[in-house]
Amino acid sequence: MLLKTFGWSFAITVVGLVVAGVLWGWQGLAIVGILSILEISLSFDNAVINAGILRKMNAFWQKIFLTVGILIAVFGMRLVFPVVIVAITAKLGPIEAVKLAINDKAHYQELVTSAHPAIAAFGGIFLLMIFLDFIFEERDYKWLAWIEKPMAKMGKLDMLSVIIALVALLVSAMTLATDVAHGGGDKTATVLLSGVAGLITYLVVGGISGYFEGKLDEDDEDEEGEDAAGAAPVANGAGSAVGLAGKAAFFMFLYLEVIDASFSFDGVISSFAITNDIFMMALGLGIGAMYIRSLTVFLVRKGTLDDYVYLEHGAHYAIGALAVILLITIRYEVSEVVTGLIGVVLIGLSFASSVVRNRREGKPGDTSGTKAEVTSGV
Repeated sequence: MLLKTFGWSFAITVVGLVVAGVLWGWQGLAIVGILSILEISLSFDNAVINAGILRKMNAFWQKIFLTVGILIAVFGMRLVFPVVIVAITAKLGPIEAVKLAINDKAHYQELVTSAHPAIAAFGGIFLLMIFLDFIFEERDYKWLAWIEKPMAKMGKLDMLSVIIALVALLVSAMTLATDVAHGGGDKTATVLLSGVAGLITYLVVGGISGYFEGKLDEDDEDEEGEDAAGAAPVANGAGSAVGLAGKAAFFMFLYLEVIDASFSFDGVISSFAITNDIFMMALGLGIGAMYIRSLTVFLVRKGTLDDYVYLEHGAHYAIGALAVILLITIRYEVSEVVTGLIGVVLIGLSFASSVVRNRREGKPGDTSGTKAEVTSGV
């Protein structure tokens, strides 16, 4: 199971490190290895979130996530995205931006870094919306009940998450976007515009995928009603056992890719502290991204999120922390070590709480019993 799931990741790691050694020597090999570890440490919570969404999709779209999705993640976000940012910021053509990235790495790094406030605002608001919608939703299981119970009650107010996100954006723009550390100058308008774009992206992509998922559930209920009435079952119906397909899965896939993009922002920016070579960066971060993809599939196939019910909670709290950190980095530097450790600690605590709960229930790894409201001691 382990080798089957992580086989491609192991193979790509070996090939990638060999290529790095041949092209850039021992120093390049070390840099690529460090970047891979950086990406894995920063994106572990991403794997948990992805698994929660991917398990709703059928086998075909899970394969699309692993193939087309990894191409988008590696080449799109880790290689093309920084170049596009430079092209937009410096008002250059794509070819000129690539030449700048290859021939004038210092200036290229400066341009990417100067665009960080806009990137942080977009990603921060997008991730904040994911966290808020999670924490405001009523759930069968509660991890930190003293937080989640009152939040679930508050969540009954319409558009509360949007209001809080807009307030957070406004506060960030008014307090953090003036005289920012990344490039200097007043970038209030840029931060506001980027944050609103992140909010709109979340509402559009998440809303459309949610619409098709809801429609699919309605079709399932209709089919179940027909079967109960004695009608012939529909072949290959889009039942929940099969997973989402068609338009619902397509928009869910887009939603996954936007989430991955938001998670990758801090990794791309942080990697400049290690190297400003775009090819080293793409190779190292790409290897790390492959492991995150494999870990996502592993969590789905093992049913880990069903067995350890607080893992999703820990991952979403990590998302909330990352969203706040991204907004803070509009003006202040935050070490990637801090970012990575917060996510690892929160997920570790949620996993430990899940283990304690399972032992208390007398069914380790089993959540098939009653969905009574269970809280942990964390």
